[in-house]
Amino acid sequence: MPKHLHRFAALLAALTIAVFMLSTIAVELFGSPEAVARVKRLIVVPGLFVLVPAIAAAGASGFALARTRRGRLVDAKRRRMPFIAANGLLVLLPCAILLDRRAGAGGFDAVFYAVQGIELLAGAANLALMTLNVRDGLRLSGRLRPTS
Repeated sequence: MPKHLHRFAALLAALTIAVFMLSTIAVELFGSPEAVARVKRLIVVPGLFVLVPAIAAAGASGFALARTRRGRLVDAKRRRMPFIAANGLLVLLPCAILLDRRAGAGGFDAVFYAVQGIELLAGAANLALMTLNVRDGLRLSGRLRPTS
């Protein structure tokens, strides 16, 4: 059961971040200010209520699965998780809330776009770290061969 929970939570967290990023980019390129505000609102509610528990569940179930395991891949995954969590809680969460508030008030200024740039970079960093964790998890499970 923990293995299935871990797999589901990790996939949900990664897909949620990817959807946030793609929707942000698409609405900025092709949407109206009202559409941008709507996307920012949806990222906060219900988006964060999906993302935060998914990251927490992926981390907790991953630590539970790795409790008795040792090795380079397990250690690498353990080292990445605090960065993923900290980036999510200390950067992505405040950025999302600030962007939602500013967009809702029509505050599309330099601060809005600077924070959005930070949010996109932090999201890309988390997605990259999560992808590395997925790769290493697949290697641990034997579903992906180690590179020579």
